[in-house]
Amino acid sequence: MIRRQRLAAGVCALLAALTAGIAFPAGAVADETDQAAPKVELVLDVSGSMRTRDIDGGTRMAAAKQAFNEVLDATPEEVRLGIRTLGANYRGNDRKEGCKDTEQLYPVGPLNRTDAKTAVATLAPTGWTPIGPALLKAADDLNGGDGTRRIVLISDGEDTCQPLDPCEVAREIAAKGIGLTIDTLGLVPDAKTRDQLSCIADATGGTYTDVRHKEELSDRVGELVDRAADPVVTPVATEGADRCEQAPALKSGLYTDRAGFGRQRWYKVDVEPGQELRASVSVADDRAVQPDYGVLLRAVTVHGREIVRGEAAGTGRTDVVSTGLRYPRPDSDDDAAPAETVCLQVTTSFSPASGVKTTPGLPLELTVDVVDGPSGHHDVAAFGLGRGWWLLGTLVLVGFLAGLLWGWLSRWRVAVWRTN
Repeated sequence: MIRRQRLAAGVCALLAALTAGIAFPAGAVADETDQAAPKVELVLDVSGSMRTRDIDGGTRMAAAKQAFNEVLDATPEEVRLGIRTLGANYRGNDRKEGCKDTEQLYPVGPLNRTDAKTAVATLAPTGWTPIGPALLKAADDLNGGDGTRRIVLISDGEDTCQPLDPCEVAREIAAKGIGLTIDTLGLVPDAKTRDQLSCIADATGGTYTDVRHKEELSDRVGELVDRAADPVVTPVATEGADRCEQAPALKSGLYTDRAGFGRQRWYKVDVEPGQELRASVSVADDRAVQPDYGVLLRAVTVHGREIVRGEAAGTGRTDVVSTGLRYPRPDSDDDAAPAETVCLQVTTSFSPASGVKTTPGLPLELTVDVVDGPSGHHDVAAFGLGRGWWLLGTLVLVGFLAGLLWGWLSRWRVAVWRTN
């Protein structure tokens, strides 16, 4: 009897272990999927100024609610979405209390559209505009995971909780290196509001948009939520060489490097017959530089003969300068034709401002794409016109025939006039 009980207990334990062994991997997969899911938090200003009726005859709050309902209906299933408010609860005049008024209305996670819409429907314009504190809390809401993270801030006024500058808050978030982007939308903004919201977006590589109509708000918020679901290309760190012979061999992809002041960077790419090389480079001036600068991207052979080049110049009005090039290699009848090594040379003409450190070099981003070339010569641009040659030839022929017809009609009318 004892042996039978022990045997039964052993069988039960074995079955339990097997069940747990089967169940845990599935749970781990689910956790990994959730960790990689893109996350978005919509941060909505619910301060008293949202009562203003200047968006298509209705209040700013009504326009925001309509936009949220439309966006919630169209949110992709893979996106983990949350909603945070600022200025939604405190009605008093105590600035200290008003600047704490931010709460998570709907937690970041799998979306229940009915619950989220119900939560938004209860909102009423109330209090202060604590943008800085709301951004700090929103960053914590999105913490964790490997997927893209995006905050979409919708506001109609400046932050009222200085000296906690929301621009500085955005810079602190960017400095953490967590890959969080803040996009901002200004509802019928004045100049100060526009400047502040633009500063917040610029600090994290986001975008700023003026909004004056309901449709604009719905379309833009929906576009930003959809963008979070787009696949993310992770750049690969590389180090260019001083000469082509020593340059790293690159394949199609996105690469990052540092461009030293007054130095060249070389990279190599193999191009098969019938393929086309497309390359672009962007250099950012992440410190004070002289106002006139430029970047040159050249494709040359291993013997130093230039194939094609792209160049761009800046005057200090932008903090990034970019250029690109394309090289279609002709097809070959020889199936055994070897790949051609193309050397990419990046040269910058940045000059540091007085007292500015020159190391490390300026951030450089290089995109390389090797694709199948055009299927025929008629697809290749000829003197910049490409298939436009057909249109140009047609216009010339039509013009010639029209000239002949007009000349004949003119002579006929003159002859009739003389006869009469």
